[in-house]
Order: sequence, then structure tokens, then C-alpha cells
Amino acid sequence: MHMRTLLFTLVSTAYAGTIEGTVVLESTGKPLHHATVVVPALKKIVETDDDGKFRIANVPDGTYSVIAQASGLSDDRRSVIVSGSQPAVAAFSVRLTPIRQEITVTASGRPETALEAINSVTTLDTIDLAAKAGTSLGDVLDREPGVHKRSFGPGSTRPVLRGFDGDRVLVMQDGVRTGTVSSMSGDHGEPLDPQSLERVEVVRGPATLLYGSNAIGGVVNMITDHHQGQAAAHDGVHGYLSTIGGTNNGLHGGSAGVSVGMGPWVGRLSMGGQRMSDYRTARERIDNSAARTGSGSASLSRYAEKGWLTMAYNTQRGTYKVPPVELGHHEEEDEEEHEAHSNVRLPFTRHNIRFAGGLRDKLDFSVNHTNWRHDEVAGGEVENEFSNRQTDYRLVLNRKQDSFGVWGLNREYKAVGEEAITPPVTQNAFAVFGMKSLNLEAVRFQFGGRIENTRYRPEEGANRRFTGFSGSAGMNVPLWDGGAFVTSFNHSFRAPALEEIYANGPHVGNLTYEIGNPNMKAERGNGFDASLRHVSSRFRADANFFYYRMNRFVFLAPTGEIEDGLIEAKYSQSDARYTGFEGRVQAGVHRNIWLQLGVDAVDAQLTMGNISLPRIPPVRGRAGVDFRWKGLSLHPELVAARRQENIFSTETETAGYGTANMRASYTWTRQHTLHLLSVNWFNANNAYYRNHLSFIKDSAAEMGRGVAVSYTLRFY
Repeated sequence: MHMRTLLFTLVSTAYAGTIEGTVVLESTGKPLHHATVVVPALKKIVETDDDGKFRIANVPDGTYSVIAQASGLSDDRRSVIVSGSQPAVAAFSVRLTPIRQEITVTASGRPETALEAINSVTTLDTIDLAAKAGTSLGDVLDREPGVHKRSFGPGSTRPVLRGFDGDRVLVMQDGVRTGTVSSMSGDHGEPLDPQSLERVEVVRGPATLLYGSNAIGGVVNMITDHHQGQAAAHDGVHGYLSTIGGTNNGLHGGSAGVSVGMGPWVGRLSMGGQRMSDYRTARERIDNSAARTGSGSASLSRYAEKGWLTMAYNTQRGTYKVPPVELGHHEEEDEEEHEAHSNVRLPFTRHNIRFAGGLRDKLDFSVNHTNWRHDEVAGGEVENEFSNRQTDYRLVLNRKQDSFGVWGLNREYKAVGEEAITPPVTQNAFAVFGMKSLNLEAVRFQFGGRIENTRYRPEEGANRRFTGFSGSAGMNVPLWDGGAFVTSFNHSFRAPALEEIYANGPHVGNLTYEIGNPNMKAERGNGFDASLRHVSSRFRADANFFYYRMNRFVFLAPTGEIEDGLIEAKYSQSDARYTGFEGRVQAGVHRNIWLQLGVDAVDAQLTMGNISLPRIPPVRGRAGVDFRWKGLSLHPELVAARRQENIFSTETETAGYGTANMRASYTWTRQHTLHLLSVNWFNANNAYYRNHLSFIKDSAAEMGRGVAVSYTLRFY
């Protein structure tokens, strides 16, 4: 089948607080099942039935924007007037284009478009994720605007947002913390199966108001089909099936999931995984770089007109290997020790139980418990054991455009072995927060504040307690149809991470001998963001500028001494600044030709002495053309990065590089199915280059030429 031009015809009539309508497929005129209809202002989401019909009840009188969308298809927005005495009628007409309306719930805790959000947001849906090859989150998000990957090999990657890394970037799944320890060490990653996700939302810039001091640099939220609290029940069976395979690193994997609805009840089950062997650069194979991951999840939900409840279980397990690193400072090893340190692997397991629910338009709550464990195995023996058990809860009261809530966390962290550089630590945190929106005719304002308390109780050492305030004020000014200027000012607070206080020992994962500061102070920042945005059916563009001034910024400062073959470094504090820019353009220069451009840059320095901070990404740009004909898409792309010579004292420069990529895909749709076949030819010019954010960049270059092929089926 060819890709059809699609038309959503949404005839919406509102009688005394009710919006009803129908969504149909233009090419056949048949109703579209499982389409999503959103009223962002009311935080309402419903799905169409087998006849393509939907109904939204209990809508107060007023004028509302309504958006109809479906997985992988285009969408549109219309204005609907709800009146008790006069019905409202609106028709939606949408053509399929590469530009789709980005809906986010992470930025403000309620559904809104990326155009309306105060924060800068990028959303990847199932179509964007279908061809993504990788077992770790950083690989999947690398090259998105303002997003780079930190790595210690392909299995242990993590996203870096605007140059912020570690404890300053919060990673979540379905709106709750993943409970891993990837923020603490460069050789720990965020495992995932990209084919099992509904979408990924990236919020760039401080998001501390809703999510805590760990979100001072931004939030990444991985959303699965099991997180459907704002949706309604459905009858029948939904599901997906995907498979992927590739060259260079022997990639292969697959995922499957099913959702069964009966009356108010919906049960969901999914499982999948990926596996890859050692990869090759343009010149050599990188030994011990293989990785594998598997996941499974199950949930049961009940939806009623006034409320909903979900119980979910998720598990992940796998292994990623750590390529050998030549430290240059180690003492002589015998052959057996060298062999062991060249064959390090990290098996991990994660178990998660979540209860969530709420009363529609009134409150939402969640209770989440995660048990994470991983070992470091060298030469067949377990050298280090890490465990992290944490429980967090969240309750949010909603009143029109206002939200008020409480959040709490209990965490028990323990490390045993040679890299047990911190004692066992119990962490407790509690916060109250609020956010208020004020909608005027010409501008929308958003204000918020959060007070958070964090307490550490180690088995050895002094207890520490931190309390601080975060606040922000932003405005969104519509300039023209589809255009807006957005700006915000924020003050953020971050309690020091436990390793920044209590570390004392060799940490190969960060290539340093770390010494914490028991007198560490809280980190505070003041920032400014400005964004100019436009989105229409044939043109989308945004330009984002940011400036952050960080007081008592925490960083690892080398002392010049060598301990256990590693560079000794102490956690220190000094003022710092971050300045940067992100921009992207998607334009339909012809009905069948779409231009895609992007650029991002960040400069981060300690203000005293203008010393560059470590692992700050270089200036990067991308240019591509998307040739479309019916269901076929051909997308050649060039990615270039500038030489990074603004480096920290313990770093080495990385040369600039350019890579060529080609993606070809074919999409066809039916009333109840969507098929996507994709071929991704990456690093087609076989460039030999190094990632400046890699801890092992001096030992291992990035992946050379390869091809990944994927197929995805969605049925409704």
C-alpha cells in the first residue's frame, strides 16, 4: 500500500458541556479507531471507538482548542465553542506531512503542545523510535536538539542536556524516577528497549518545580503504553510487534505488546529485548563492547468517568561490557590481572512496582518502588556489588490551570567491593510545590515554586541536611497563527549528591580517585531562557537561547597526585556559567521535498579563571533532505561537529568530524493497522571520530559504517 494523504474530519458539537465528534481516514473515508483527542486546557484525553467516534463530557462553557492525532499520522487543531444554549461545530482537515504536533505532559504535568509549553521540549513518538538501534538511552537520544550522549561504551550511555550531566539531569519512566545509579558513574547507563516505548519527552532547561533538584538541567521521560492514566478505557485488542537487526555490531532484537480492554478494565502485557556484539570503528574492533538487555511489564487499569487506577510491574535485566581503558598511571600488572581488567562486564537487574490513580480534573497520585542491582565482574569474579532501593510518592491537586502537590523519597544505597567509595547511605527527601497559570487574551503567564528538603544518613560520617527553594516565572506570547515568543526566568536549588559528600576511594567508572567534601554546600542557579517558535503544516522552526549562572557549582578538581593508578580529584565548588543556543528548521520546499536543519552549541566555564568545564559538547550541526512519495521516504543527512579545544585540565582535545547517514522508510496504513519498514545506513562515509563526552574517547573511537533494518506493526 502507498502512504495516503490523510484527512481527519472531526465534526464536533457541544451541547451543554459535551464535545462529540468523529475521526475518519481521508483516503478511504472510513472511521479511524484508536485516534486520540486532546483538550489541553482541561487536561482531557479520550480515544475514538471502532466507529471513529468520541465524546468528552463535563466541559464548562468557553472556547477550547481541540487536537486530534493518531500514532504516526498527522494531526491538527481547531477551536470549539462550548455553550449551554448553542451547539458548536468544528471540522478538522489534516494532510500527512513530516511535521506532527508535539504533545507533552512532562513539561507542566498536563497535556499541552510544544508550542504552548514554557520549557523547550522535544517529543519522539513511535515512528521516530522505530528505527532507533541501541540498548541504552543516550544512544537513542543522541543528536536530538541540545541532547548529546555520555558514554563508557555503547551499553552504558546517558543523555546530556545542554552540557548538564549526572545528578543534574533526571531520567524517568512513566513520570517516576528509574531508580538506577547512572547519574553517579560514567560506566553506568540507562538501559531500555526503544521499540517498547510509546514516546520519549525531553524537557531542556530547569524543571525543578515539578520534579526536584535533580532536574536542574532538564528531564527525560520514557513513556510506555502502561502509563495511560489520563486516557479512557477501550474495548477490544490493541498491540504492537517490532523487530530490528543490523550490521557492524551484530544487532538483533524484537518487542511485542498487547492491550486488552473489557468494559472499564484494561490489561497490558509487553516484553522484548536487544542484543549486540563488539562493535567496529572505521579502523578496528573494540573488544569487550557487547551489550544485551531484556524487559517485561504488566499492568491492570480501571477507568471510570470520574477517576482511574493503575497497578503496574516492570522488570529489566541484561549485561553491558566495559571496553578496556589504558589509564596511563597504573602500576605494573601481571598477565592475569591485565586479562581480568580487560574483560569487565556489568550484569544488572531492575524491578519496579507502581500504583497510580486519580480523580479526573481534581488530583493525581503515584507510589513507586524500585529495586536496582548490578555487579562488576572481572575475570569471572564479582569485584563490586551495587544496590539501590528507593520508594517515592507524589500527590498533585489540580484546580483549573493551577497545580499544588507534595513529593517524597526514601532511598537506601549500598556498594560493596573495591569501588565502594562511599559508605551505605540512607537518603530521605520531601517537597511541596505549586504551579499557577494565568491566561490573558494576548499572553499566558506561568508561575511556580518548590521547597525541598533532603537528608543523608550514612553508616559512617556525619549526617547532612539541605533545604532550599526553586522558583520560576515564564510567559508565552502568541505572535501570529502558529507562532510564539516564550521566555522564562528561574531560580534553582540542588542538594549535593551523596557521592559529592561522602566519596573517598578509587572510582574507575569516572577514571579518578575521588574525595568528597563533607562540608559541601547546596548548589544554586539563576537562569534565563528565550525561545522563538513557529509550527504549521509545512513549516516548523524554533530558536532557543539560554544563560545560567550557577553559584557554588560542584565539580571534580584534579590535585595532580596519583592514587591507585588514578588521577586524584576532589569535589570542589566554584561559580560557573552556561551559555548556549539550539535551533532547528523543518520546511516543505515542495510537496515531495522537505528540508531539515539543526544546530546546537554550549559554552560552560568556571567564572574564576574562565576554566572550561569537562565533557562539554562541541558545536554541532546537521542538514538533511526528506524526499517523500506516497508511502516512501528517503532521508539523506550530514552531521558535523567542530573540534573541541575548550577543555578541562585533565581532558584531551577531540578533532572535528562529519558523518553521512541515509534512512529509507515505507509506511502504509489501514483502518486498524499501521506498518513501518525502515532501513538506516549510519556513518555511511565510515568516518573515524571520537565523542568528546565519552570517558574512553582516548581508547575507543565511535562506531563505523553499518546498516540497521527494522519493521514495526501497530494494530488497534
